[in-house]
Amino acid sequence: MNKFLFLFLVSFSIQAQSTLTGHIHDITKNPIPLVNVYIKPTGSNAIDAYTTSDKDGNYSLTTKKTGTFELSFSAMSYKTATFSVEIEPNKASVQNAVLSNEQLVLKEVIVQSERPVTIKKDTITINVKTFLKGNETVVEDLLRNLPGVNVSEDGTIKIGSKEIEKVMVEGDDFFERGYKLLTKNLNANTIDKVEIYQKYSNNRLLKGIENSDKVAINLKLKKDLKLQWFGNMSLGYGVVSENRYELRTNLMSFGKKAKYYLIGNLNNTGIDATGDIDQLIRPFRMDDIGTLGDDEQSNSLLSLNSASPSLKKEITNFNNAEMTSLNTIFTLSPKVKMKTLGFFNWDENDFFRNGFQSYKINNTSFTNTEDYALEKKKVIGFGKIDLIYDVSKTKMLEFTSKYNNGRHESQSSLVFNNDPTIEKLKEDNQLIDQKLVFTNKISDKKVFIISGRYINEKSPQQYNINSFLFPDLFPSQSNTEALSQMSENKMQFGAIDGHLLDRKKNDNLLEIQAGFKFRQDILNTSLLFETNNTSTVASQDYQNQVQYNSSDFYFKSKYLYKKGKYGLVAQIDAHQLINHFTFFDEEQKQQPFFVNPKIGMNWEINTNNKVVTSYSYNTTNAKILDIYSDYVLTSYRNFDKGVTSLNQLNACTFFFNYGIGNWGNKFFSNFSAVYNKDHDFYSTNTTLAPNYSQTEKIIIKNRDMFSLSTNADYFIKYISSNLKLTSSYSKSNYKNIVNSTDFREVTSKNYNYSFELRSGFKGIFNYHIGSKWTTSEVETSIVNTNTNNMSFLDLNFNFSNKFNVDLQSERYFFGNLNKNNNRYYFLDLESKYTVKDNKLSFVISGKNLFNTKKFTEYYVSDISVSSTEYRLLSRYVLLKIDYRF
Repeated sequence: MNKFLFLFLVSFSIQAQSTLTGHIHDITKNPIPLVNVYIKPTGSNAIDAYTTSDKDGNYSLTTKKTGTFELSFSAMSYKTATFSVEIEPNKASVQNAVLSNEQLVLKEVIVQSERPVTIKKDTITINVKTFLKGNETVVEDLLRNLPGVNVSEDGTIKIGSKEIEKVMVEGDDFFERGYKLLTKNLNANTIDKVEIYQKYSNNRLLKGIENSDKVAINLKLKKDLKLQWFGNMSLGYGVVSENRYELRTNLMSFGKKAKYYLIGNLNNTGIDATGDIDQLIRPFRMDDIGTLGDDEQSNSLLSLNSASPSLKKEITNFNNAEMTSLNTIFTLSPKVKMKTLGFFNWDENDFFRNGFQSYKINNTSFTNTEDYALEKKKVIGFGKIDLIYDVSKTKMLEFTSKYNNGRHESQSSLVFNNDPTIEKLKEDNQLIDQKLVFTNKISDKKVFIISGRYINEKSPQQYNINSFLFPDLFPSQSNTEALSQMSENKMQFGAIDGHLLDRKKNDNLLEIQAGFKFRQDILNTSLLFETNNTSTVASQDYQNQVQYNSSDFYFKSKYLYKKGKYGLVAQIDAHQLINHFTFFDEEQKQQPFFVNPKIGMNWEINTNNKVVTSYSYNTTNAKILDIYSDYVLTSYRNFDKGVTSLNQLNACTFFFNYGIGNWGNKFFSNFSAVYNKDHDFYSTNTTLAPNYSQTEKIIIKNRDMFSLSTNADYFIKYISSNLKLTSSYSKSNYKNIVNSTDFREVTSKNYNYSFELRSGFKGIFNYHIGSKWTTSEVETSIVNTNTNNMSFLDLNFNFSNKFNVDLQSERYFFGNLNKNNNRYYFLDLESKYTVKDNKLSFVISGKNLFNTKKFTEYYVSDISVSSTEYRLLSRYVLLKIDYRF
C-alpha cells in the first residue's frame, strides 16, 4: 500500500496546476451566469483552457501552462472583455470582470464548443466527453466519472443520495428497475450525453401534478449511430491464467418506428452481467402512483448459504455464466407502442468457505466448525410485454404481462464438526403477472388513475441431506440415515385501485385513493426420515398444511398544503381486513379495522436549504412466514416456526432530513435522523444446541431503533478534486429468549464513517482515494465488538487519446483477527490501447495480481462470534479485443 501511496504523491506533484478565479457582474453589480471564460497565448487564436461562470457569476479555470496570456470573458448581449494575465507555476490568481451591455446584431453564425453541463428547469444535460478518463468500458464506468453521480460496487446508481428510477436510451425505457442489465453491458463509447431528470414522473400525464422527488437518467447516443444498426463485440481470454474467458456483445438499432437491443454475455471471470435479477423480474417502486402489488411475492423457506464476503464480484464469484436478452420497442401506430423483453440466464456458481462459530449463552458454551463447498446451477427464462395506448392527449391505457420460469439446483459438501455431509436442494419458480393501468387527465391540474393487477406465483422446494444431526430431537429415529423435506408455496394476489390527484390553484394537492386487495397463500411442508430406502413422516409438529387468505378494503386521503416556503402534509389510511387462517383441522378468522395516520412538514428555507420531517403511526398485518403453524427445516441444522395466530403489529416512526445545496453546487450535504418505536414486534424463542437450533417466533412489546446518517460533497478548486464524507450511526434495543424462560436485553450498535477524494484533472493523471471504517457492537450479558477498515487507491493514467492505464488497489483490515491474518491487499490493472477510434481497441486486464487466495471476515451477534474464511479466484490476466461495427 505504501508503494501505491508513493506513486500517488509523485504523480500528484507532476500535475502542478495554476488557477485563475474571479467574479463576473454587470454595471449594476448583478452576477452574470454562463459567461464563457477562456485563455489564449498572447497573439494566438488557440484556446488553452475554457470554463463558464456559475449561477452566482463565479468562475474557476485551471491550466498547466505558464507565461503571458489573454483572459477573455464573453456572453450573449454583453461586450467581450479581455485582460492580459501573467500565469506563474503553482500560483492562484484572481481576475474579476465587469461586462457592459451590448445590443445583439446577428451578422454571422458562430459555432462554439458545448458547455460541459447545462441545466434547464428539471433537466441536467452532461456532455460526457468532458469527463472521459479513458478507462470507461461500459455505461456503468462512464457514470462513475460524472459529478454528483454515485455508482456502488453492485451497480446501484444514485444522484446524490437518491436512487434513480430507471435508465432510458433515447427516451425509451427497456428495463425499469432492472437498469443494471443495461449499464453493465452497453458500451460507454456509444454515449454522447447523459440527461438527468429531476422531479421525474413514470406516467407522463402526472407531470406537473404529482408531488415527485424521483430521479431518472436518459442516455443520448452519438448522432452517427442513430437510425442504423450498430454494436460491438468484446472477446477476452486468459494469457496467464488457465481457461478464463469473457465475451460481451451488443447489437442495436434505434429507428423512429422500431428499436432493437440485443445483449449477450458469457464469462467465467466472476463478472455479474445482470445485477439484481429480482429488480428486472419484480421491480419495486415505493409509493409510485398507479402501482400496486410490487411487494407481493411468494417466499422460499430454505436456501443453501452462499453469502460472499464484502469484496468485488470478480474475485469472489466462481461462475460460468451465459446470458442473453432481446428487447424491442415498436411504434405500431401514432397512438400505440409495444415493448417486449426476453431474458435468458444460465449460470453455474461455486462457493467455498470454512470457519468456526463460538456460542456462549447463559451456562451453555460450545464451538462449531464448518468446511463448506457449494455448487449451484440456475436457469432463468423471463418474458415481458408492455402495451401503451395513447387514447388521446389526456387519456392513456397501459398493459403489462410477465412470465418467469426459474430452476435452481444446489449441492453442498459440508464437513460439520468433522462429520461429512452432503446436501441437495431443488427449487422452482413460476410467475405469471398481469397489470392494467388507465389514466385520465381530467384537466391541467386533475388526473384520475385506475389500476388492476393479478399475480400467480409458485415456488416449490425439495431438500435432501444424507446424514442425521438430530438424535436428541427425535430419539425414536436414532437409526435414521438421511433427511428430506418437501415444501409447496403458492401465492395468488389480486387488486384494484382508484387514485384521484387534484392540484389546486394555490399549488395545494389533494389525493384520494380507494381500493381492494386480496392475497391467498398456501404452504405445505413435510419432513421425512430415510432409513434403508424407507421414508417415515415426522410428527405433525414438523409438518405444515396452511392456507391464509387476507382481504383489505382501504381508503386513503392525503392533502398537501403550501404556504410560501412551507408545506404541510396530512394523510389518513383506513383499512378493513378480513383474515382467514386454516392449518390442519384448525381455523382462525379475524376482521380488524385500523387507521394509519401520518403528518409531515416541508420547509424550503431558500434554494440551498431544505427541511423535511414527518411522523407516522402504522399497523401492519401478519404475513404467511410470520404465522405458519409448525416447524420447518430452514438449513441443515435449524428449525423455525411462526406464531400460529392472526395478528397485527403497531409501530410509529419519526423522520427528519436537512439538505444543503443542490446537485450543481460545489458543496451539498444531507443529514437524516430516523426513530422507530415498535410497540409490538416479532422476536424469537430459541433452543440452541451444538447440533441444532429450534426457533419459534413470539410477539413481545417495545423495540426501539434510532439511526443518524450524514453525507457531504465538496469540490475543492485548488486541487480540482471532489471530497465526499459519509458517516452513520444506528442503535436498536430489543428482547429475545435463548435457552431460558427469561427475556434477554439486547443492544446493538453500528458506526460507519468514510471519506473519498476523486480528482477531475484534464491532464494525463487522475486519482480516487478513500477509506471506510465499520464498527459493530452487540451487548447482552457480555459485550462483543468488532472494527474493520477498507481503504482504496485508484490511479488512472491517460497518456493519450489512444492509450491509458488504470490501477485499482484495496487494503482490508479486521481488528478482531490475529495479527498474522488481519490484513489483505488486492491490486487490479487494466490497460487499453485504441487502434482506431470507436472501432478497434485492445485491453490487458489483470485481477487479483497479488494472488490473494483466501480472505477472512469476523462477525459478532447477540449469541455468537464467528470467523469465516473464503476462497478467492486466483490471479488471472486477460487479453481482450473490442470491435465496434
